[in-house]
Amino acid sequence: MKGAPGFDVIIIGGSYAGLSAAMALGRSLRDVLIIDSGVPCNRQTPHSHNFLTQDGKAPLEISALAKQQVEGYETVKFHTGLAINGTKTANGFEITTASNDTFTGRRLIFATGIKDIMPDIKGFEECWGISVVHCPYCHGYEYRKQKTGILANGEKAYHIASLVSNLTENLTVLTTGKADFTLEQQDKLEKHNIKVIETNIVEIEHKNGQMQHVVFDDNSKVPFDAVYAAIPFVQHSEIPVSLGCELTEHGYIKVDDFQKTTVEGVYACGDNTNMLRSLANAVYKGNLTGAMVNGELTHEQF
Repeated sequence: MKGAPGFDVIIIGGSYAGLSAAMALGRSLRDVLIIDSGVPCNRQTPHSHNFLTQDGKAPLEISALAKQQVEGYETVKFHTGLAINGTKTANGFEITTASNDTFTGRRLIFATGIKDIMPDIKGFEECWGISVVHCPYCHGYEYRKQKTGILANGEKAYHIASLVSNLTENLTVLTTGKADFTLEQQDKLEKHNIKVIETNIVEIEHKNGQMQHVVFDDNSKVPFDAVYAAIPFVQHSEIPVSLGCELTEHGYIKVDDFQKTTVEGVYACGDNTNMLRSLANAVYKGNLTGAMVNGELTHEQF
C-alpha cells in the first residue's frame, strides 16, 4: 500500500484506547487509519470487571463489539499489521509495517499498550490474567476471602498488601529473596497477620491457568487460589521513543493533560501512558485523545 492517500490521523493500536479515540474522530468525519497487530495483552483474561455496563464480560467480546461499532463510521479504516517504523515528514508522519506497507498521516496516536516481562517461573505465563493477576480493582472481588499471594517485594508488595487486605484475611507476601521492608512496614504486615515467605519460587502448578500450588526451590509447595504479581514491563512499541517521545521515570510515555506527548503532533493514550491499567480508563483516555486531536486539526483548518 505504498503511496496510499494520507490520513488525518493514524492510530497505532486497535484495542480499547485506540478504538475509543477512533470513534471520537470518526464522529467528526476525520479520515482515520487504525493499524493493529491483533494480539491484545489481555487475550488470556476470561472476564473484565469494574467497567460499568460491561462488568463480567470477556475482554475479547467487548473489543469485538467496539470494533463493530467503530466500523460503522465510514471515514475510519482498519489495517491488520505490525507497525515497526515511524518517521517525521514535512506534512506529518509516515508509518511502515512489518509487511512493508507505508501510510502517511497528519497526526499520530499511540495506543500500543505495554509488554509485560514474565519472570522465569514455570507456569507463570499460563496463569497470567487468570489466577496470576495485576490489579485488586479488576480481579480482587472474584478472589475475595480466598488464599491469596503477593509476588513482589518492598514498597510494591506493601502497597498491594494494603489494598488486598480488605478483600481477604488469608494473605501472604512472596518476596522470592530477602524481604525488603522498613520496620514500620514489617510491623503493619504483622499487625494484619500477613505472612512473608522469602524462598525462591520455581513453579506455579495449575490447571488451565487456575493455580493450585506455588512451588519453591526447597521442594516445598503452598496452595493458593490467586497471586497478585508486580512485574516489570517495556513499551510495546519502540516507535514513540524513536520519534523522540520522552518516557517518565517509570517507563510510561510522557503526556500532558491533553494526552500530547513531548513531540508535536504525536499523542498517546491507554496503558502505555499510566499505571491505571483498566479497560474503563483506556476507553476514557482514548475518547479524550480523539477529541483533543480533532480540536487541534480544527484549529489548524478553521
